[in-house]
Parts: sequence; C-alpha cells; structure tokens
Amino acid sequence: MNFNFLSPVQDLVLAHNELLSTQMLGRKLKIHSQQKGVPDLDGVKIAIIGVLENRNDINYIGEELNLSEIRKSLYALFPGNWHTTVADLGDIQKGETVEDTYFALQTTISILVEKNIIPLIIGGSQDLTYANYRAYDNLGPMVNIVNVDCNFDLGDSAKPIKNNSFLGKIILEQPYNLFNYSTLGYQTYFNSQEEIDLMDKLYFEAYRLGAITKNITLVEPVMRDANIVSIDLRSIRSAEVSIKQKYSPNGFDGKEICAISRYAGISNKVSSFGIYEYFPSKDDDATSMLIAQMIWYFIEGVNCRVKDEDFKDENSYQKFIVLVEDEELTFFKSNKTGRWWIEIPFLPNVNNKLKRHTLLPCMHEDYNAACSGTIPERWYKAYQKNCI
Repeated sequence: MNFNFLSPVQDLVLAHNELLSTQMLGRKLKIHSQQKGVPDLDGVKIAIIGVLENRNDINYIGEELNLSEIRKSLYALFPGNWHTTVADLGDIQKGETVEDTYFALQTTISILVEKNIIPLIIGGSQDLTYANYRAYDNLGPMVNIVNVDCNFDLGDSAKPIKNNSFLGKIILEQPYNLFNYSTLGYQTYFNSQEEIDLMDKLYFEAYRLGAITKNITLVEPVMRDANIVSIDLRSIRSAEVSIKQKYSPNGFDGKEICAISRYAGISNKVSSFGIYEYFPSKDDDATSMLIAQMIWYFIEGVNCRVKDEDFKDENSYQKFIVLVEDEELTFFKSNKTGRWWIEIPFLPNVNNKLKRHTLLPCMHEDYNAACSGTIPERWYKAYQKNCI
C-alpha cells in the first residue's frame, strides 16, 4: 500500500512511549516511525491518522498544528480487553495547497477503507470531512454522514469551502453520493432559522443538544446507520477543555462525548471516524486527554461490535407489523442484541436511493410510538427522501 503522504510519528513521542509500561496502549500499537517506516497492516482494524491542515478555518491566523500531546495522552492509557489491532500511521502534513491535503487524505482513506481498516482521523479544521466524504466516491452507492456539532455547517456553497460551510459543498457538488446527514447536539442560537428550515426541507436529521443530554441513547440508532462520523470539538462545553479550546459554556460534557464516540465504534457501518477543530496550547492537558479518551472509547466500541443484521434467518429476529394511518409499518428486533429496525418500503416507478437502506435502525420507543398511532420521524424522513 502506498502511504507516501504520511510522515512518521515524532521521535519525542516515541521516546516518551519507550518509558511507558509494556501494559500501556502505546506499547501495543503498530507505529509509523522514522526508523522502521510504515508498519505492516495485516490484521490491523483501526488506523490513526493526524492531519495538520487548518488553513480553511475561518479564524486561521497561520498557527501550526502539533498532535504530540494527544498521542502522549493516548499512549499512556491502558487498553481494554481488546482483540482489535490498532496502528498509528503518523501525520499528513499540509500540502502546497489545501486541495493537495484533501487529495492526500482522500487517497489514504480510500486505500484503508477498501482494506476494511477504519481510518481514525485527528484534525485540523472540520472541512477535512469533505475530503473524507470524497474518499467514498468509488466505494459505495450512497453515504450517510453524522456530524456531532453545535452548527449544521451548511454555509454558502457558492463561496470557497471553509470549516463552517463544507456541508453545502457535499450536498451540491457531483458526484452526488450523500443520502442522509444527521447533526447531533446542535444549538439553535448558533444556527439561522433559514438553515434549520433547509435541514428540514432536505429531510436531514437534527437533534438538539438538550434532547441528547436528556436521553443519550438517541445517538445509537443514528450512529448505527452512519458511514462517516465527524466530531467538532466545539460541541464540547468550555468547562471540559483547555483555554484555547473553549468555545461555548453549553455543550456535551466529557462523559457524554465519550459515550457518543463509543456508540460510533459499536456501529457495524461506521467505516471512518474523525475528531476535528483541535487547537493546541500550553495548558493542553485537559483537551489532549479528553481526545485520547474519545479515541479509547471508539476503539472500545469497535471491539464490542456484534453482527445482528442477518434477517434471512428467521430464528435470529422477531417481526412486528403495526398499522398507522393506513401505513403498514414493519419492525424487526434482533434476538441477539435486542436492537430494532424499521423497514422502508420501495416505491414503484421512483428513482430509488434506498438500495441498501431498506432497513432503518430505530429504537424500541419508535415501535411503542407506532403502536400508539404515531409514525416515527426517522421513518418519515427516510421515506420522503426515497420519493425525491
């Protein structure tokens, strides 16, 4: 595999790693070093990639990124009882242009996903999600993105791409691969009413911060249908992070963002995971440790993945049919995990986008709501997208 775009992990991080106990995570990783080169990726399930690109940050003032403190914090954690092999492939440096960096990231992700290795990206500005998305151009028919963010990042697609406007580019630029986009933790006062209305008009999903903090399990079915997960660190409240990282007094706390990362890991469909908008500073301990723990929980989630989507074997699931407003809703419940799905019917003579989305993850509460005469909102939006 050609990984010419990647530079090795810094020697000072490797020297720090050598002082750690052999039981710690850093001593169990396959690491890209100057001395040994890119490690053999046979058997590797997750590959960590740093991307030192932030020039499309709307507040960019020429600052350079350094991910050393995150790696030091991550390496110093103890792994769980894991069977998954993890590699740290080092960093993608800034290209001559931002587009060069996009190309390097897109190519690297595409190679890894084709090899069934999950890229775990640490950024830079969140517009890198666009390059992540473009890596799937030749990998599958349609893509679902989940963005953990206080903003929708729609922006003005007519203007050059920025970290607060990458979604507009994803929606409008060919090839059109996006099926669904979900935002978890948006805060209304950071988003215009026009953007909120547009999200609704496009039948995308948006979950307010308060709804998720009230019931964190809302995240699970959304993540279960995601291919790409992008986390903006500005979705985390200021009390949890270092001075330079502070953005808003409201947001997810450390426990919640780690739970969200674990839900992303548990999802059988999530094939790339990114953490963006990192700003290193002298008092970096809190932020670097929180990111390290988010990564830890994502890896933990991947280790807990269970294949429970085989609905060909009638002994592996239960089927429930509910009649709501003349619609026959069909639910499936896995006997192995207790997780629920709802069927999205194909429509005749329609340009159908749901070739691999006929079963939509849902919650037991959606089934209960249907029994009470309410059509689940996730089903309605997916059904409407199928009609467009």
